[in-house]
Amino acid sequence: MKKFMLFVATLCAVVTSCTLNKTDYESEISTIVTEHFNFEEVVSITEDNYHISIEALNGTFYKGYNDIRLNITNTQTNESLSASEITFLPIVTTYNGSSNSCPHQYNLEYNTEDDYYAGYSVFTSKTNDSEDWKFYISFTDNGQTYSVIQDIIIEAQINMNLNMTEFTGSDGEHYIIALVAPQKPKIAENELVAGIYKYNQPSNEAGTFLDPSQFSYSEVSNYTLLLDPRMPEPSMGNHSSPNNEDLTQQDDGLYYGVVNYTMTGNWTLNFRLQNSYGEIIKGTEVSTEFTPGVEGTKSELHIDILF
Repeated sequence: MKKFMLFVATLCAVVTSCTLNKTDYESEISTIVTEHFNFEEVVSITEDNYHISIEALNGTFYKGYNDIRLNITNTQTNESLSASEITFLPIVTTYNGSSNSCPHQYNLEYNTEDDYYAGYSVFTSKTNDSEDWKFYISFTDNGQTYSVIQDIIIEAQINMNLNMTEFTGSDGEHYIIALVAPQKPKIAENELVAGIYKYNQPSNEAGTFLDPSQFSYSEVSNYTLLLDPRMPEPSMGNHSSPNNEDLTQQDDGLYYGVVNYTMTGNWTLNFRLQNSYGEIIKGTEVSTEFTPGVEGTKSELHIDILF
């Protein structure tokens, strides 16, 4: 009986600390999590008789997923190019001279309604002393092809809800998962959006530098991203939440699911990546055991968020 009462008292203390004495994250929300809705110019380029403007949310390129808009204007006619073939290739060069890319849309698509070329880039690192990012852009007009090289700055992603991870799967392929939305979750069921990409191993030897076949990524098709969100802090006991939905691919190529955040704080999105044959490519199941006072175990494939 005494042991039972001691257990109840301990459990009550844990529950109380979870509800009353948990870390107050409310004051951090306005500074750590900021939603951006407006596209602003990041880069302005003049090449011959053309002006190129590249826009992104908040006028900034961040590590992780970035929607990109590009507009080209003929400065002689003051008309925008609407029928050009535009290629877009982000390249990072390290201090030792090696070059790599990241998931991106190589052939930009023209948005006829709003008059811009649309694409995306998932930058895998921020600009620093040992890594330098550039855009390599080509476009055509009146049968002539123009090429542009532009230095760019990639900033650190301070919004943990837009974190990313990269890994090698059990199939030997290199994958990248990048969170796209929500920017600012609510205490509710939130639509969770992510991009899943795979590096395409070149099938031929490298040609002249900027051979796009050496820097190719593709959107992973018909996979499932199994989701198990947890609060890993010791005071939270690594508890989960109900009504979550695994992420599946939709028509835009991104993966959509539902994550139910029941309170603000530190959460871990534990994942298992399952291919179209039902095989687990990466990730481990997380125990459902409640672990008060112990930091929660995470899947080998996970992304930490905070709101």
